[in-house]
Amino acid sequence: MGAANGGVRHDGDEGVLLFAFTCGYITLPMGFFLEGEPGKVKVPACSYLIDHPKGLALFDTGFSPRFTDMADGLGKIVDMPKGESIADRLTELNVDPARIDWIINSHLHLDHAGGNALIPNATVIVQSGEWDFGLGGEDGAYHAVDFDTGQPVKQVSGEHDLFGDGSVVLFPTPGHTPGHQSVRVQTGGGEAILCGDCCNMRQSLDEMHLPDHAWSLDACRNSLELLSKLRDKGARIFYGHDPEFWSGVPQSEALQL
Repeated sequence: MGAANGGVRHDGDEGVLLFAFTCGYITLPMGFFLEGEPGKVKVPACSYLIDHPKGLALFDTGFSPRFTDMADGLGKIVDMPKGESIADRLTELNVDPARIDWIINSHLHLDHAGGNALIPNATVIVQSGEWDFGLGGEDGAYHAVDFDTGQPVKQVSGEHDLFGDGSVVLFPTPGHTPGHQSVRVQTGGGEAILCGDCCNMRQSLDEMHLPDHAWSLDACRNSLELLSKLRDKGARIFYGHDPEFWSGVPQSEALQL
């Protein structure tokens, strides 16, 4: 039985509950994530449900189901299995997608905002610089059909405490894109950092190993250094596209940090 907010908490649950999902996959050159590394790698597109006593939020929404069974164009590198859209993932948890209050987009690339339209009543929270850049047409990984969906958009600048209690705090981590943001989530078991494409692989952070391109590599390095400090203080980093890391992340159940 879900809670009054439409979430998945039960009697006795306290604080914030965090759930993780994969919502499609994409195959890209490894250098896209780690400069100089050979070959290609199939990586997941990831999303999270944050169940707070005051409401429900998603961090990113993965790929759009329009990629399901697509054999040409982006379908050559995108694998979107049936039943893995963010709406399907929520339904597995008995959470109605229409009950989600907020979508926090790390940034607006098609593998992070592709499912936004499936969450019809949510307000999208995005850094103002990201929204402007996404609409500017300079980067082909932005598809307005994914993020400019008519939903309310709350543009923020800098840190934003979503529920006003310090448990879910958005903070800028630019570099991959100009308005990229990550989220600190304080659960009963510890602090999780949902970092999106600020840090794609564990190796990125362990070795300060940058991708082969980004909006700003200097900003990428600065954001990684910030994550490193947070990790040193005990936060658990959820790496954005690391297939090895994600093979060990339980899906559709509350994460225990």
